[in-house]
Amino acid sequence: MNSVGIDVSKGKSTVCVKRVGEEVLSPFEINHTASELSELAKLLKSLDGEIRVVMEATGNYHLPIASTLHSAGVFVSVVNPVLIHGYGNNSLRPAKTDRKDAEKLADYGLQHWTDLSPYAPLEDTRALLKTCYRQYQQCAKIQTMLKNNLISLLDMVFPGSNRLFTSPQRADGTEKWVDFVDKFWHCGCVSGLSENVFIARYQKWCGKHGYHFNVDKACEIHRHASACVSVFAKTDTTKFLVNQAVLQLMAASSNLAALRQKMQSLASTLPEYFVVMEKFGVGLALGPQLMAEIGDVRRFKSKKSLVAFAGIDAPPYQSGTLNIHSRSISKRGSPALRRTLFLIMTAILIRSPADEPVYQFMDKKRSEGKPYKVYMMASANKFLRIYYASVKSYLDSLEA
Repeated sequence: MNSVGIDVSKGKSTVCVKRVGEEVLSPFEINHTASELSELAKLLKSLDGEIRVVMEATGNYHLPIASTLHSAGVFVSVVNPVLIHGYGNNSLRPAKTDRKDAEKLADYGLQHWTDLSPYAPLEDTRALLKTCYRQYQQCAKIQTMLKNNLISLLDMVFPGSNRLFTSPQRADGTEKWVDFVDKFWHCGCVSGLSENVFIARYQKWCGKHGYHFNVDKACEIHRHASACVSVFAKTDTTKFLVNQAVLQLMAASSNLAALRQKMQSLASTLPEYFVVMEKFGVGLALGPQLMAEIGDVRRFKSKKSLVAFAGIDAPPYQSGTLNIHSRSISKRGSPALRRTLFLIMTAILIRSPADEPVYQFMDKKRSEGKPYKVYMMASANKFLRIYYASVKSYLDSLEA
């Protein structure tokens, strides 16, 4: 049997082939080009005996070589880097080179030959959905940063203007308070007008942007602006700074809304879409996020595997007479999935549906005096178990 260890890096990899007691091919480098990867597949298939390739999961870097070898009919196993990191460290002065890492992976493959899990590439739709969610997360961080930047700037020219409206965000990402400060960018733009003149201009602005007009709200805004103290004067430079901050935030919000719609469109084509969306607490935003992170639930051997993947399991700890049953969650899984689960649990807690099993479990743990994070994660654990059972059952019924 030939164990092929491949240490993957950006654009190139180091390959080593070993058998029990001998090195078949000394470590050598290949580039991630179509021709070199094709030649590697031919070389490996020309070796005598069974072949198994072992590589670490390295974000996106391992995907070209893993998919090429898998398509060529070569057994590929993508291993969690945590397992490789702690394997074979029997030296007080361990070396860290690409050649050593490739040899280490080959040795790992020989020792765990029968336990290696085959690599299964994601379906195009699921892969695109997951990538969309990754881009959504990055864009959400940028939007939060830009929103905080605009609020900080407004604190010096129109304090409290971001709290004048409670209207929810529109489907296209626009928000009333952002549109408002784009037009009335300084408190002097409001307080410098008489109340009647501002009411007329505010009504015209509401009609132009499609917002509901209310006279009382217009009077409240005028009183607020008249009481404001601005740090910067009402100048063209101040207007330029506020307008630029608004434009940047609007662009990020628009991109975020577009990504959310695309995720919804992709998720709706998956077979389990309607089963997932029927679950309480899962809305149009969180549903696609949940499906993007979990993927095909059938790839997990059991519900415990899914819980472990989310990193909300609490492994036991026993040593001698010490036997601890209550431990913190492992946090060894997907942080994005844990975040999504926490948001779903928050929605369930806010709505408090008495007939919902997850909420009943949550309320029971809360009544027992469990801390907030404990009963929230325990409820997320139960939610995932229900998710696994219902979705897997539905998908299996479609194949029957």
